Amino acid sequence: MALAFANTAGKAIKNKLDSFEYKDGENTVRLIGGILPRYVYWLKGTNGKDIPVECLAFDRQEEKFLNKEIDHVPSYFPDKKCSWAYSINCIDPTDGKVKVLNLKKKLFEQILNAAEDLGDPTDYDTGWDVVFKRAKTGPLPFNVEYTLSVLRCKKRVLSDAEKELANTAEDIDAKYTRPTADQVKIALEKLVAGVPDEAVEPSSAEKEAINELG
Repeated sequence: MALAFANTAGKAIKNKLDSFEYKDGENTVRLIGGILPRYVYWLKGTNGKDIPVECLAFDRQEEKFLNKEIDHVPSYFPDKKCSWAYSINCIDPTDGKVKVLNLKKKLFEQILNAAEDLGDPTDYDTGWDVVFKRAKTGPLPFNVEYTLSVLRCKKRVLSDAEKELANTAEDIDAKYTRPTADQVKIALEKLVAGVPDEAVEPSSAEKEAINELG
């Protein structure tokens, strides 16, 4: 279940989703709905694409590694570690569409800090637009820095059209359905056996998250 923005601690799939694509320079989004806390493993598929496999040891609701479900990944890939992968729906003002925002951990921490003064950014009437800058800090793909422009994060009441978008948007936890332990095990067995997979190419934002692990 997705968590209300104010309730998340910020710590510890094959669907083709419309994801927000980060661009260099200034970016603006309006966050809507709940935060989906996840940790995922990135495994190399038989087609060479990186496949996200959810870590079932991590409890989405409690935001803790409670090991309520069996995490089969370490048995098949003992060298792999799961990584922070929180997501939320957002309205992209450049085209007025609802998209998945695959959050960057440091940016999210800045948003949480700003929310202590500005309030819940997802509120329809008292929420605020999240404005941040993305800048390259080096030649490698993961040499990227995100800085929240707090003074430009102004409170703004959503328009009637935006409220309708938010009300009719598919919940973020429905977009990233949690697999069962058996489903994960079957997928891992196929992966190890070299059975061709049909994984969708990750979005550029997801690829950047993968690169950040390096």
